[in-house]
Amino acid sequence: MIDIKEIREDPQKFKAACAAKKFDVDIDRLLEVDESLKAARRQLQDFATEKNRIGKSIPNLSGEEKQEALSKLSQIKQAESQVSEKLGDLQPVFDGLMFEVAQPAEAGVPLGTDDTENVELRKEGQIRRFDFEPKDHVQLGLALGIIDIERGVKLAGTRNYFLKGDGALLHWAVLRFAMDYMVEKGYVAMSVPLLARDEVMRGTGYFPGSEEQTYQMERDALSLVGTAEVPLTAYHYGEILKAEQLPVKLVSLSSCFRREAGAAGKDTYGLYRIHQFDKVEQVVVCRNDVEESRKFHAEILANAEAVMAALELPYRVVNVCTGDLGRGQVQKFDIEAWMPSRDSYCETHSASRFHEFQARRMNLRYKDPVTKKNLFCHTLNNTVIASPRILIPILELYQNADGSVTIPKALRPYMNGREKITAAS
Repeated sequence: MIDIKEIREDPQKFKAACAAKKFDVDIDRLLEVDESLKAARRQLQDFATEKNRIGKSIPNLSGEEKQEALSKLSQIKQAESQVSEKLGDLQPVFDGLMFEVAQPAEAGVPLGTDDTENVELRKEGQIRRFDFEPKDHVQLGLALGIIDIERGVKLAGTRNYFLKGDGALLHWAVLRFAMDYMVEKGYVAMSVPLLARDEVMRGTGYFPGSEEQTYQMERDALSLVGTAEVPLTAYHYGEILKAEQLPVKLVSLSSCFRREAGAAGKDTYGLYRIHQFDKVEQVVVCRNDVEESRKFHAEILANAEAVMAALELPYRVVNVCTGDLGRGQVQKFDIEAWMPSRDSYCETHSASRFHEFQARRMNLRYKDPVTKKNLFCHTLNNTVIASPRILIPILELYQNADGSVTIPKALRPYMNGREKITAAS
């Protein structure tokens, strides 16, 4: 959420931000409602002052003067009730509009309409050139007996799957390696709830906007989270932290659930865009300082790149354009792994910086030791690794002519030291 004072001071800035991010928000209507709310609050304050004045005078009055004062007091209370009712009607309208306002992107974010206009920053690693006809990850998985999509669909519908034997072990190896790496970097490991209340979904910026992508259980007023970012970022929801508690650095391995409404075409093939997956997610909560936020943004991106480098997977980093940014993101960098079957770099990680957007929604603050004021924290998050999507480049790039798959060196300790996955294993 944005500070309404900033919107009052420069409404055009937020109109431009909403347009650049492709959010249709009526800023003029928001300011009209804001002005009406301010006027109503001023009226209530005036009523309170007048009631107080009259109330103090009544003991000193008698006869007709006292009756007039009492009549005036009754009229004020009636008018006060009407204004309070108006205020009650306006507040949810104001709140709803405020939740829709997009945060302006940082100056270095490229303008663009969608992911085709994201700007490449660098490429890392060498793309493998095959001297045989390579298989895609589904063909490999079926031949090796480690992936079963047919039965996953039979049990749970489209875009569901089973990982079997070495497929499941490879999946867990990737996640365990990433968790171990992050714990060694000093991030606190967290096992998190996968259900969240609506206020938590709103607080982290997923509602409004992502309801269609979320599995909601209306009966219980809960939602299955699409990422551990939600419970990790909301861990200190509504709290005032001590400055010495910052930065808070958390990491979690959790299952994630996404409806993927509207997904079509090649993204639905195999393990790329699925309803349930597992992800290691990192979250940082830090001081309200732009330079400190930038520093941690670089850190969480470097953490994910280090994992990719350890897996020896070729990838590129892109600066995400305005039209591909979320409502609250100031800036986002995506890591895209090379996937031979898709003949392109495809998104596997997103590193996002929010400034105080999420913290303001969650009322997450800290006490500044110098000013003694309570300030809103800054929040950041990034995928460390997500599987089984990352199994696509691992299986496809590490395949051999005989149909076996070489296990990346970094993962062998998690697979009993074995070097290959074969159909007979």
